[in-house]
Amino acid sequence: MSDFIQLHVLTHYAPANLNRDDTGRPKTALMGGALRLRVSSQSLKRAWRTSDLFETAVGDHLGKRTRLLGKDVYDAMLAQGLDAQKALEWARQIAAAFGSLEVEKPESKKKKTDDEGLSDQDLKKLLQIKEIVHVSPAEHQAALRLAASCVQRGKGPESDELKLLSKDATAVDVSMFGRMLASANEFNVDAAVQVAHAFTVHRAEVEDDYFSAVDDLDNDTGAGHIGERGYGAGLFYLYVCVNRTLLQENLKGDQELARRALASLLETICKVSPTGMQNSYASRAYAAYVLAEKGTQQPRSLSQAFLRPVRGSDDKSMLTEAIEALTAQRANFDKIYGACSDASQAFDADAGTGSLQSLIDFVRD
Repeated sequence: MSDFIQLHVLTHYAPANLNRDDTGRPKTALMGGALRLRVSSQSLKRAWRTSDLFETAVGDHLGKRTRLLGKDVYDAMLAQGLDAQKALEWARQIAAAFGSLEVEKPESKKKKTDDEGLSDQDLKKLLQIKEIVHVSPAEHQAALRLAASCVQRGKGPESDELKLLSKDATAVDVSMFGRMLASANEFNVDAAVQVAHAFTVHRAEVEDDYFSAVDDLDNDTGAGHIGERGYGAGLFYLYVCVNRTLLQENLKGDQELARRALASLLETICKVSPTGMQNSYASRAYAAYVLAEKGTQQPRSLSQAFLRPVRGSDDKSMLTEAIEALTAQRANFDKIYGACSDASQAFDADAGTGSLQSLIDFVRD
């Protein structure tokens, strides 16, 4: 039976553009008949797993999502003195072990024999894997070791040597957020961490920020540039569900690494913000309230607490009302379904109760 950890997080962001849509404006969602600001789970997960905080905690066990593994291998072969034509051929063979590559066109083959050679763009295309691959540190090192071996012996990789993908590699981010390989699905990894889209607990509007830039060397023109961008502010609810049993299985039973991963994940969720337009808005916020639950019961989100948008009043802030709504929804679910978790703990940064460290200890142990 799986052991679950559920996190319910409330974080307030001042005016910002945390996560943009295809027009460059903040993402939104219609919920409970009201427009809300939204931050996608993909944006959140990328901000967490690439943060300095997360890397410091589990850096030796962090993978890379990339299409350019072949370019990395190619550069390593060149650095070891291999000629460019052989390096390209062998690097393509090694990269193809992780996913299909673009077919080498006749004109590219001709360029390799001409004095002009291949442009950097052509070279990148030839070495680029068609789909982004989440590569573990062990898999990355295995590819580089094979490249070094090929250079040393002056011979390309054998078919048995190209079995570089592995499900035994203990990459924390792959274990947490999963991996899908269309061309080699036997090496897919089920995500142990599920992340919902964050949304504002209240009605929210995308507002327009009209701005201008002054040319410092042109006193006559005035505004040297005029532009407009969207922004919004709000109190966001985020739900995260961790299958701790699956996480430990993905990490090949390494309990200490699983505990370290959980601790770093919780701290990162509480401290790291989405990276969208940080320089323009400095949207760095710590979580104001976090409720953590543990148990073997079927997980459930508490987003229903905010079908009716929180309004706030002179007597109560939106945060206070949101916490009350969250707590009431949890209690009502327990009345209907029985206890939905075995234990819980929270901190409230507005009231000054609880602490991040005590919550980390609760989640990790």
